[in-house]
Parts: sequence; structure tokens; C-alpha cells
Amino acid sequence: MGPVGRPRTLSTVVDQIQKIVTELPGLKSVTGVWEVADGRLAQGDAAFSADLGIALARSYGSGSGTGTGTGTGTGQIWQYRHVFDHLLRLLATTPGPGNVAQALRLVSSVEVAGRELDRYTASLLASSHPAEDLAVAFTAQAPEELRACLVHELVLRGVVVAETPGIAGWATSSHWSRHPLGRLPLTLSDVEGRPDLPSHSARGSSYPMPYGPSESRGMPVVTGAHVPSAEETTTEAGAKSMAEAVANWVAESNGRVETRVFDLAGPLDAESVPNALLTLGLECLNGARKKSRLSVEACPPAQAWGVLFAAASSGGAYNSGSYGAYGRLAAWRSLAGLSGTAEGATTAEVEARARECTWYDFDADTKWFERVAWDIGLAAVSPERRRLAVLAATDTD
Repeated sequence: MGPVGRPRTLSTVVDQIQKIVTELPGLKSVTGVWEVADGRLAQGDAAFSADLGIALARSYGSGSGTGTGTGTGTGQIWQYRHVFDHLLRLLATTPGPGNVAQALRLVSSVEVAGRELDRYTASLLASSHPAEDLAVAFTAQAPEELRACLVHELVLRGVVVAETPGIAGWATSSHWSRHPLGRLPLTLSDVEGRPDLPSHSARGSSYPMPYGPSESRGMPVVTGAHVPSAEETTTEAGAKSMAEAVANWVAESNGRVETRVFDLAGPLDAESVPNALLTLGLECLNGARKKSRLSVEACPPAQAWGVLFAAASSGGAYNSGSYGAYGRLAAWRSLAGLSGTAEGATTAEVEARARECTWYDFDADTKWFERVAWDIGLAAVSPERRRLAVLAATDTD
């Protein structure tokens, strides 16, 4: 049976879906299609949304262009992108194991399957369902990439996946140890704390933004402060590592990034950090000495990780980021690069090194920073105080 009072006969469903598929390109608004799917789901017919999504993908799912967060390309008609996203969100964020199963059926279909879609779906599911309802993703048909992402989306939400029935066996198996996410621990570290995560619904998402211009910071530029001479030692690999968390801002939005590393001739005192930043020839601080405000504040490594995670997982002005699982990975990679941890180190080793470093959050009212809502300035001083690494990033709509 389908909706109450009306049999869910195959011919009825096929006819209704075919009508929507045929008429979709001519629609000036897709809210009517949303309402049909909403009504079907409210009456217990979750399969309708999955069937409709698959049918639409067969007709309109091909296209060129960059992914939009729903696994669809910019070469596709806008009606399809908006309807497909709503159908997936509807299934993935509405409570109930039956809805989870249909969301998995939709994203597992050959017509729509893709790695970006898996990352997006894992974020939607983990934000909206208890872990026991999500165990079906590890026992029924589901993409391996979605499973890997879902494990860490749940970890980020405090779920002990290694002890969760239906999930523990897959999460602790060695078969996915070579997966990029397999390097991440199955519990949150002290540096990660409880990360700020997005809230998803069928109608949209809200994202935390723990970065941007600040009204005041605590460390002034001190006239006459001693600053040891510096030699730039930035390497291509090091710059890439430090920029991992904000790489999506450049690739998918309007972002700018500056990553630099300097070896210092002598120890850098805490009170001299603002002056040191001004003497390094940083593009992001060009003009800050004479015309613009520079403000610097010491911060704990947990704050630095949180800023990096938000940038990586939530994205910049015109993109949705890498979502939780890969956002977590990117944040650790950037933290490793900034702290000077050796390549290939474990997250535990990165955390230990990061705790030994001294971290600073900075910003300046210069032309380099867009100062809209997406501005980051982080500096890390090594334990011996003779290495200074800087990451600056900005984006605008």
C-alpha cells in the first residue's frame, strides 16, 4: 500500500513519476514537485522519492561541470539539481530507518553514484539519525566511500563507533586501512574537542563560522621590540600541507591563500610576534604597518584546529566544503604542516607536536583580506621558538 486510502500500484507510481520527468524542464518553479514528494513521505511512501530521484537522474543526471554538493554537475538543468537535492535531503534528514534505507538506495543507484555525493549524504544522515538507524549502511547495499565518511561523521558527533552494533565490525576492520580516512582515529582527540557541525533539514543547512574579522585582539605592535632575522624555508609540499583546510576556497570559490614558513636566527619572544609578522614580507599584511590595524592574540591549538576544520568542512563563500569526514582529515593535515610535524606522522604525533607549539590568531584591515565573513590568520611558533609558520586565507561572495 502507498499513501493512505490509495493503493501504491506500479502503474500509478510509474505514471506520476513519468509525468514529473517529462514536465520538469518546463517548470518555472519546482516547489510543486517538492510538495508531491513531501506528501508521499508523510503518508509512508519513502520509496516514491527514491524512485523519482533515480528516474530523474536517468533523464537529466548527465552533464559537465563541477559538483554542486548533491553529486550533480553544473551542466544539468537547474530544475533537476533542485529537485534531486530536495529528494535526497527529504529522505536523509527525516527520522526513521525506512527513510535511511531509501536514501541509501537512491545514492547507491548507478545513475547518481559518486564520491562527492557519498560525502554529502554521510553528513546529512549523521546529522539527522541515531547511530542504530544508520547501521543499515554497513549491512545492506551502500557505497564504501559513504561508509567511510559516515564512520567519521559519527565520530565527530561523539558516537563510539567501535562499540556500536552493526557499525563496529566495519569500522574496526583492516580492509579499509589504506583508505585516506583510515588514518584518522575512531575517537575524538582533546584538540578536536566537540567540533561545531552543520544542521541539515529538507529545506537547507546552517553552518557555524568560527572565523572572520575581530574587533580587537590582545597583542600590540611594540616599538623597538627585538625581532630575530628570518630566512624563508617554504617548500611546495609544506605549503600544500598547510593549505589543505582552505584548498576548497581556492578551487571552488573566490578564495586567496598565503602559506609561508620561516627559520629564525634566534628565539622569538611572545611579545615580538606582532612585529615579526610585519617584517616577513607577507602579502596578507602588506600595508599593515603604516595604514592598517594588525591585531594578534595567542590561542590554544584546539582553537586553531577548530578554525581549520570549519574552513575545510563548511567551505567558503560559494561552495559547501568537504563535509565532516574529509574536513577532519584536511584540518589535521593543515595542523601538521603548520606545526612542522614530519610527513606521515600519526594524528597522535601531530597533536603532541601542536601542543608544544605556540599558536596565534591574527587579522589586519588590509586590502588582501576581504573582511566579509571568511578570513583566517594563523601563525605557529615551534617549541624552540626558531620556526614560524603562517597561514592566511580569505574569500568573498
